[in-house]
Amino acid sequence: MEAVPLKAKNERTCIVTRQVGEPDGLLRFVLGPDMSVVPDLKRQLPGRGCWVTADRAHVEEAVRKNLFARAFKAKVTLPEDLGGMVDRLLTQATLGSLGLARKAGQLVLGAAKVETNVRTGKALFVLHAQEASPDGVRKIDQARRAVVWQEGPSIPAYNLFSEAELGLALGGTNVIHAAVLAGDTGKAVLKRVGALNRYRGGSPEERIAVAATGDHDDAAAEDTE
Repeated sequence: MEAVPLKAKNERTCIVTRQVGEPDGLLRFVLGPDMSVVPDLKRQLPGRGCWVTADRAHVEEAVRKNLFARAFKAKVTLPEDLGGMVDRLLTQATLGSLGLARKAGQLVLGAAKVETNVRTGKALFVLHAQEASPDGVRKIDQARRAVVWQEGPSIPAYNLFSEAELGLALGGTNVIHAAVLAGDTGKAVLKRVGALNRYRGGSPEERIAVAATGDHDDAAAEDTE
């Protein structure tokens, strides 16, 4: 019996785009006992699963075109707002990982500390609360550009959470600017932050790319595992 290449084993097909991709670029969904569609972000739930490109636009397209029923070959029940449910689950997971980073000593708060850790290249990435002032963001952006100009690492910045969300996750008040530092914990947090950012559309350039792929072929999806 011919062995299946490892790459083929790890590939999955999006039920919307019909394109093959690695699991990290896709979201897995399974059927619950009541035939409801359940997001399986950790890819650990039992049963057959189907896969959707990991952004909200594709999840909502799968709902709109009834592709989950076609993929599972069954009458399924969809949550009222599946796209919003996935966003909330990703948000909870990401904020939880930020809390772990702080406990591990791999997160700093406050504009001055963030700027210092950016300029020294210790910061892995930066978070700005949605209420952050343009002036505060600009100063840290200048530090990020200075590091790149000095041939240091490109340090990404994200604007995904409100001040209240960051404060609740990090056990503080007035959390406007934060930086996660390089290290194993920081890398794990960056992975979650990146996933949430992509789910919400990412950069303006990425949002344009997502919109451009909105009209997908309606061929029946056959990919469950």
